Amino acid sequence: MLWETIRLAVQAIFRNALRSFLTVLGIVIGVGSVIAMVTVGQGSTEQVTADVEKLGSNMLMVMPQADALEGGPGDTSTPMFTNKTSELIKEQLPILAEVSPLSIGRGRVVLGSENRRTDTVGADNRYFEVAKWEVELGRIFEPSELKSGKAVCVLGETVREELFGTSNPVGEEIRVKNLACEVIGLLKSKGASTFGSDQDDFVIMPIRTYQRRIAGNADVNIIMVSVHEGVDTERAKAQIEGVMRDVRRIGRGEDDDFTVMDMKQLATMLSAITGVLTGLLSAVAAVSLLVGGIGIMNIMLVSVTERTREIGIRLAIGAQAGQVLRQFLVEAIILSLFGGLIGIVAGLGLGLLGSNLLSIPFRPDPMIILVAFAFSAAVGVIFGYFPARRAARMNPIDALRHE
Repeated sequence: MLWETIRLAVQAIFRNALRSFLTVLGIVIGVGSVIAMVTVGQGSTEQVTADVEKLGSNMLMVMPQADALEGGPGDTSTPMFTNKTSELIKEQLPILAEVSPLSIGRGRVVLGSENRRTDTVGADNRYFEVAKWEVELGRIFEPSELKSGKAVCVLGETVREELFGTSNPVGEEIRVKNLACEVIGLLKSKGASTFGSDQDDFVIMPIRTYQRRIAGNADVNIIMVSVHEGVDTERAKAQIEGVMRDVRRIGRGEDDDFTVMDMKQLATMLSAITGVLTGLLSAVAAVSLLVGGIGIMNIMLVSVTERTREIGIRLAIGAQAGQVLRQFLVEAIILSLFGGLIGIVAGLGLGLLGSNLLSIPFRPDPMIILVAFAFSAAVGVIFGYFPARRAARMNPIDALRHE
């Protein structure tokens, strides 16, 4: 009996194939959008975690602003750090593995007719260890080069591609602003970050060289800190804040004029943001399921009206009201499930496309797919019941008289 009901429902659906497809389009869009949004959201969250791990999960950043996320490390309203600041932190906190001061700016690098505006960074060899940079070609700085402030530099992959193409830049000379600089090394590429910024677009030179011959001052914009294995970064952060308040001579009750950022906290914050955005977008997309359900109810009401004489004949020859109700309810459920299946395929396809365009992992969630499919079936039951009940309650005599 059930298979016969399903066969008749499928025949009725394909009798008006185009109308049936347009009816379930809302379900397709709703299910597809939810799956695509969740897939891209989970991929983004995983990419954020991976990007932070590239920087180092045991790393902290100290910046001379109370709210560095808003003002950025170059805000001139707050006094900058100095090289001595980083040395004091290292001396007073033995739980720290490395402390690396950075002087950062923007400048144009030139090679012959090629040029590019990029980040210029002054650092010492501790920076390569803290930030987990690996050398692709050449080497990092010699102690004598760091001490004397020699004009040497290490390139990121993006700068190499723009100036040298695929050729080896080691041993060549480029101009950084007005300073002729010998290229001694090339770093392995880390690629784009979660938010699209290029992590390989920079030139690094000895910090003394940068401060004396590029920046013209002894300012340090950022101090990067790594802790020993097994040390809680929250504990390290609290101790750094205590030392910095002493170094900056901040009195009791006064606000900090610096920020200590834990990369684990940053990863948690960014993951929470992507999760909220994914949830909001998925909720908006789910509204399409409601619209699709209303469309199914509307078309089933039309179908009941069109097939009034057919319903009357069935009832007149002995069909039970429950059988008629079941017939139309099964049609509504099949329409919804058909839309759900198409929506799942479309959602996975859109999720894969979005993941490729954004360069993030493709991470479909089987549970979300199952829930979306079950919800589409529920839409068929809920919105198909009223038209089915209307058909089942028809008076056979009135139905046979219908023109």
